[in-house]
Amino acid sequence: MSAPLVYLLLRQLLQMLTQLARDDGAKDVELLVLRHQVAVLRRQVPRPKLEAPTGSCWPPCRGYCPARAGRSSSSRRRRCCAGTAS
Repeated sequence: MSAPLVYLLLRQLLQMLTQLARDDGAKDVELLVLRHQVAVLRRQVPRPKLEAPTGSCWPPCRGYCPARAGRSSSSRRRRCCAGTAS
């Protein structure tokens, strides 16, 4: 049980020492490589397709809108109870 723990601690210690010993140029190159890898991975994931809203009201209050309840408004546009639909 203690051998894997000692191995992991020694490995982390050596990794930290090598990070301290590197010069700024090596760190910059590593950052560029990592950014390139992230860019490649982003290209592989398809973007989600946005869909137009299907109803004129916010879903929880779809059955009840002030315009349908007989309330008058100064605008001719049909308003939603959520205030987000046109």
